[in-house]
Amino acid sequence: MELHPLDGYLLDGRPGKADAIAAALRDRSPDAKAQPFYRALEALGARAADEALLALRVVLGGKPADDKAIIAARAARAAVKSDEPGAREAYLRSVGTIGE
Repeated sequence: MELHPLDGYLLDGRPGKADAIAAALRDRSPDAKAQPFYRALEALGARAADEALLALRVVLGGKPADDKAIIAARAARAAVKSDEPGAREAYLRSVGTIGE
């Protein structure tokens, strides 16, 4: 499975933050729940908090951007960064699959 640029940035730092944001803005979802995040990214660019990128990624995966979902995604991201076994799969489950 190919990672979305936001996943690449959030998990591995590749692409860089500005490039991941530019990619997200180039290939926008029509989902109304994603639009406030896109507006924030347009206004703030790379100054946007990683938490906002994580929340957008959750929305793009078809999940609600509520506290429970964001906390789960944040924990899964931290597990990936700590190289815990199975963490990448857990992260992808927590943020959902784009386009399904």
